Amino acid sequence: MLNFRRLLRSNSAKAALLLLLSVALVSCETVGYYSQAARGQLTIVFGREDIQRLIERQDLSDELADKFARVMDIREFAESELGLPVGGNYSSYVDIEREHVVWNVFAAPEFSVEPVNWCYPIAGCVAYRGYFSERSALRYAAKLEEDGLDVYTGGVDAYSTLGWFEDSLLSTVLNRADYQLAGLIFHELAHQLVYLPGDTTFNESFATAVEREGVRRWLAKSNKDSNIAAALLDYDRQQQFVDLVTDYRDRFESLYQLDLNASSMRSQKLELQQMLREEYATLKQQWQGYEGYDGWFSRSLNNAQLSTVASYNDLLPFFVAVFEQSNQDFSAFYAEVSRLANLPEQERDELVAALE
Repeated sequence: MLNFRRLLRSNSAKAALLLLLSVALVSCETVGYYSQAARGQLTIVFGREDIQRLIERQDLSDELADKFARVMDIREFAESELGLPVGGNYSSYVDIEREHVVWNVFAAPEFSVEPVNWCYPIAGCVAYRGYFSERSALRYAAKLEEDGLDVYTGGVDAYSTLGWFEDSLLSTVLNRADYQLAGLIFHELAHQLVYLPGDTTFNESFATAVEREGVRRWLAKSNKDSNIAAALLDYDRQQQFVDLVTDYRDRFESLYQLDLNASSMRSQKLELQQMLREEYATLKQQWQGYEGYDGWFSRSLNNAQLSTVASYNDLLPFFVAVFEQSNQDFSAFYAEVSRLANLPEQERDELVAALE
């Protein structure tokens, strides 16, 4: 049984350390940012319920009992088949009573697809700033817009604390299909295994590679043809979405290299955004009206929004190639990715370019 007092002291100490680091390193405004982050994380930590005990409760619905049991199976698979650092992660559940757990704010210059980065004591520099309150996220986004930046704010249903805390299953992800839930758990656990501070694209592309292969193996073991078909269709659509957005991101980048005045640049930017929407409409027809990406395309399609897709996928082909070179062995793959993460940046970039 967990010693609650020791847990309280341990987690409070970790949150206090984060706050002290922020006080020592940054301005008063950012101290407030870290304070809300510490409060939000501790709310999750102290709202935990043990999943196994929930399963044993007589008043738990069959639907929830089945979902929790599947999560326990996914944890076991992640550890035994994928070699991921499961530990106590996803052995607890938290009902956070809102649509998303955090809201991330992304920003980029008006005429550049390179995202703005924010730097933190533990995670390093990343291309987003997260808030446990949507109102706070939108308030910060408005300030960035006043500074002339392209801004995008999106809700996030789960995240990794990089082993700082044991991550919990959140109510925000319960409505996902089982294979999607498995993918999320594999993805977030991968961050605890290899994480390169300051390189969002490296980290997210690596975790996405682990997620994709992990789900493929998990579905093969489950031997449910309907789930396999649904997952393959989902990933195929996702790849087509990524390819479309990445292609247009490159077109925007080419546009911004032209010697145009601001008015002409804005006009051509709007034209490209409309062309992107029209191509999505065509793609949607090929999907027989599937609406999964409608919400994303209903937004401005500005540079900050485009950058969110690049962060998760730009290096995915590279990591797939590394996995193949590792004879599809996860232990060898993790060892090689760890080696790459420890290389000097220039040497690592040269290796990435050689495999692309």
